[in-house]
Amino acid sequence: MKKILSIAFMCTGLFTSAQQNINDLLAAGIDDAERYTNDYLAPAAEGLMYGMNNGWFNSAEVKPFLGFEISLIGNASPIKDNKKSFTLDTSQYENLQFVDGSVSKEVATALGDLQGIEVFVDGGQPGTFDDAVFELPSGLSAENIDFIPTAMLQASVGLIKHTEVKVRLLPKTSYDDASLAYYGFGLQHELSEWLPGNNLMPVAISGLIAYSHLNGEYDFTDTQIVDGENQRFETKADTWVFNLIASTKLPVINFYGSVGYLTGKSNTDILGTYVVEQGPLQSETVVDPFSIAKSASGVKATLGAKLKLSFFRINADYTFGEFDSFNLGINFGFR
Repeated sequence: MKKILSIAFMCTGLFTSAQQNINDLLAAGIDDAERYTNDYLAPAAEGLMYGMNNGWFNSAEVKPFLGFEISLIGNASPIKDNKKSFTLDTSQYENLQFVDGSVSKEVATALGDLQGIEVFVDGGQPGTFDDAVFELPSGLSAENIDFIPTAMLQASVGLIKHTEVKVRLLPKTSYDDASLAYYGFGLQHELSEWLPGNNLMPVAISGLIAYSHLNGEYDFTDTQIVDGENQRFETKADTWVFNLIASTKLPVINFYGSVGYLTGKSNTDILGTYVVEQGPLQSETVVDPFSIAKSASGVKATLGAKLKLSFFRINADYTFGEFDSFNLGINFGFR
């Protein structure tokens, strides 16, 4: 359950299995631990940045002045097979080796499930082999979950000049030793309003720009997995998305689509003090071991439909991109 919550709190830590292996990873040395953690977390960080930017719109028509809509938006991104594993090549590591003698093989990412892969730390000290053997962590798929879930609450209000402002906010929320805070804002402008004969056009066209920011933290000092103090993971992610949207203008059921471009950056800091028990750093105290920085960018396209029944609206769409996603929105609005 904690692993699922860690995904829901997305990248607030190395997920449960990686957290349990933190002493083993540090035993391989800072450089090896950083290289492995970077590859292990990369798909999850990328999936987070894509998921943060779904569901910003359900129509190209903007709301009239002071028209508003409150939306509960959830989406699920199926995990592609190529995001579940990465190739660990021991020739690129200083101290990490496979127990079975392999030079390289596929191992799990934070989204995958490849269990039973054992490595050992070659610390250069006779008699330490057995003490330094450990199993690499698996990921979300080990919980039989093959999608990345995200959810958000959004408010939209119509302004002047055919423009609509959108705001997302999740105040700092804590569960056990994990916390998450999120906010975002966007502007959508109906471009087709400036075209001659717009009222006769069967479709509306608009542009959208939106920004999202996420802070996550996971404090695992009390787990006593590794001796030390103030041990925690902190994650920050910032993303921008730009969309060109088109939709029909029917009274009840409408269809919409878009093409867009996403760009974002995330940074995960492994903080605190750690007393390493094995390997080249045995008995040393490591402070704030390393940080993992990732970026994401790419084109995506969305197709969807919206049903409007007075103040109640429901929409569903599918986004195609580096991380595909299914999105469902439940909306309550006026005008």
